[in-house]
Amino acid sequence: MSRADTSGPQAPQETPDAPDAPPEETAPAAAQATAPARTPSLLWTFGLFRSELLTTFRRWRTIALLGVLAAVPILVGIAVRIETGDGSSMGGGPEGGGGGGGPAFIAQITNNGLFLVFTALAATLPFFLPMAVGVIAGDAIAGEANAGTLRYLLVSPAGRTRLLFTKYATTMTFCLVATLVVAASALAVGALLFPLGDLTTISGTRISFAEGLLRALLIALAVAASLIGVAALGLFISTLTNSGIAAMATTVGLLITVQILDQIPQLDALHPYFFSHYWLSFADLMREPVYWDDLQRNLGLQAVYAAVFGSAAWARFTVKDITA
Repeated sequence: MSRADTSGPQAPQETPDAPDAPPEETAPAAAQATAPARTPSLLWTFGLFRSELLTTFRRWRTIALLGVLAAVPILVGIAVRIETGDGSSMGGGPEGGGGGGGPAFIAQITNNGLFLVFTALAATLPFFLPMAVGVIAGDAIAGEANAGTLRYLLVSPAGRTRLLFTKYATTMTFCLVATLVVAASALAVGALLFPLGDLTTISGTRISFAEGLLRALLIALAVAASLIGVAALGLFISTLTNSGIAAMATTVGLLITVQILDQIPQLDALHPYFFSHYWLSFADLMREPVYWDDLQRNLGLQAVYAAVFGSAAWARFTVKDITA
């Protein structure tokens, strides 16, 4: 009787559910701990892109590049103003086009300051804009590797493909911002130093100032799109080395080499395949009607360069040893 009395109250204490309680309580916590390891959300991707933008545009190097680009229209405008201060006009024919007639806009600056926008873009596109984009693209991956931050970026759920795409999107954003900086600086200087109003296209027709502003915006977008291939090329070179300086120097060197080759008559058969060949086709946007042939060839060529070198950059970056 005494054993039954002592054993009876002890039976409820040894419940079979008691040992299973801790696993049941920790199961939701374990599931929550593994949840963030899944594919990053779209919001997270935009956060990564925003972080890359802030990092890029806060660098003194980026600010200096934009400052140099903004100074080019100022120098051109002052030079034209001094040259025409006695009432004379600048030389240059009215015709321009896909083969490189953009600089002919300089002859029209004294009549309408809006032409300084076209002239400044034509002056910066062959060297200054591609060089700035080459510096940003060349440093995109190699600079992170050189600083030792690349491995930490890849520890996050970004993934190599997502990070590479974000770097390219950041570089293309810089292309657009740099082009708009040149255009805005030129428009401000043109308005200060020269008259504004209706303008004459290179076909001889008259368009309103509002339409001229719209075409100036289209030209800026066309110039930014002309740098798509350069951005992809620079990004690919950036995946080949851990030295940001080497990647930037190589990219700029290739830009100069390609443009030199594009001027050699003996290589005329190869010229249409150089990414810089149709750069000045934006001048056709100032014709009436607009000539779209060279503009379309330029966009198609840039898309091919972006696809080829973008794929090469992805293939290289996915197997790149980030521990070296």
